[in-house]
Amino acid sequence: MDSSESVKVALDAMGGDYAPAETVKGAVAALEADPGIRIALVGKGDEIRQELSKYDYQKDRIEIVSASDTIDMAEAPVNAIRTKKDSSLVVGLNMVKNGEADALVSSGNTGAVLAGGQLIVRRIKGVQRPPLAPLIPTAAGPKLLIDCGANVDARAQHLVQFAHLGSIYMESVVGIKNPKVALVNIGAEEEKGNALAKETYPLLAASKNINFIGNIEARDIPYGKADVIVTEAFVGNVILKLYEGLAKVLMKGLKDSIYSSTRSKIGGALLKPALKNTLGQFDVSQYGGAPLLGLRGLVVKTHGSSKANEIRNTILQCLAFKEQDINGKIRKYIEEENAADANQSGREDRDE
Repeated sequence: MDSSESVKVALDAMGGDYAPAETVKGAVAALEADPGIRIALVGKGDEIRQELSKYDYQKDRIEIVSASDTIDMAEAPVNAIRTKKDSSLVVGLNMVKNGEADALVSSGNTGAVLAGGQLIVRRIKGVQRPPLAPLIPTAAGPKLLIDCGANVDARAQHLVQFAHLGSIYMESVVGIKNPKVALVNIGAEEEKGNALAKETYPLLAASKNINFIGNIEARDIPYGKADVIVTEAFVGNVILKLYEGLAKVLMKGLKDSIYSSTRSKIGGALLKPALKNTLGQFDVSQYGGAPLLGLRGLVVKTHGSSKANEIRNTILQCLAFKEQDINGKIRKYIEEENAADANQSGREDRDE
């Protein structure tokens, strides 16, 4: 990629449990991984410079943007966005809004990232509720869970739009043609579920341009039976947190078993390459963060506990987002939906 095609990422250097040490380390690693990346480290300049002094990097591809304040994890999101104008998160969001950066990456306060994305960067016209959409590991490769945290009280029409946005992302960024879309439910049958699921199912089944395969139960998600897993944020967040917690418990249990005796240590050494490969498939950090789809600019949220590798991969994720013009494709989808609605309305008027 030449410099004319480069992507500039504003990184909230002060956000997250291990900032700024891990955020800066991840930024430098991203620069080394792809020559098309440029980074603006947003935050307290002295602390950032101290961390940068530990590394060799191309000075012309990284800059420090001063921000004197930070938003803590426990702060009320909307109030923090409105009152802490010189926080690293708000300064970074304004860079995206003003076209000074192509994307913002933050490991900070999730609510503040979501609120700031909508209040500052704002939605693409026609997007009803921007969903948070992380890739999750499965036996069949990464799949998209949408929504996992932005819209707890979503309505049926919102979930239908999530399915379309998720399909665009999976086809364009992950490269899955005609991705399979499924609705999270407590059974495979159409009539199962709560009022939201029952209302959403026929709308998804009638939707054009998505490959809806029906309901999916939670136990089938790790097998990768669907590429786009649609739900509202309450259920989505529960799925995501259980997924992450269970993976950690299983990995710890496996390690404890391997080191429990001399015999198991010998067996573990023999199995180490295979185990490393299998466990690596379920390492969430390799997929980067969760984009807030449907904003006018790209905002990506990473885990508060993100280390350098996840920061690096999230920055690289922004490159693919711009290369594939995800926002352009979302706008095209909205235009086509509006045109279809107008045609339907015209036919109904003529029928009357």
